[in-house]
Amino acid sequence: MELREAIAAYQPCNEQEARDKALMLSYMDEHEDVFSRSDRVAHMTASAWVTNRERTKVLMVYHRIYDSWSWCGGHADGERDLLQVAIRECREETGLHDVRPIDGQIASLECLTVDGHEKRGEYVSSHLHLNVTYLLEADDAEPLRICEDENSGVAWFTPEQALAASTEPWFVKRIYSKLNARIAALK
Repeated sequence: MELREAIAAYQPCNEQEARDKALMLSYMDEHEDVFSRSDRVAHMTASAWVTNRERTKVLMVYHRIYDSWSWCGGHADGERDLLQVAIRECREETGLHDVRPIDGQIASLECLTVDGHEKRGEYVSSHLHLNVTYLLEADDAEPLRICEDENSGVAWFTPEQALAASTEPWFVKRIYSKLNARIAALK
């Protein structure tokens, strides 16, 4: 299924997802370069909420820009298969090799504000990430490694510890709690 069709078929679980879904679909229809950072107002990104096989741990990275423990994820950079983007970003940011989708379905939709910041010595203006999140699974015994360009830590947490570790209240309330509930429902 094409990404636009998958987003259109996705059943929002709350008002935030419903409004963000409508914004994403509208923006995708109106902007050809939405899968590229060349659209400096908004572009597609993918994130992953990674759990172990037993569903007792989630994997987080300590993100340098946001100064917080967070999920894995990144820019589409021209790729239209955002599940593959989520897997790629997880591998790059954590060093894991054996990362796989739990069901391949969209787990969450969100339009995320990104404040202006410096990256690799260059200023990046404030913009929106039109983000699609997937649930992934990995082996929690596999060695982890830091991606020095993006994070300064990689660690497994219990789902409750993951919420406590993040210093981004909106993410904890609106996204991470919802994703933890989805993981718990898979047990």
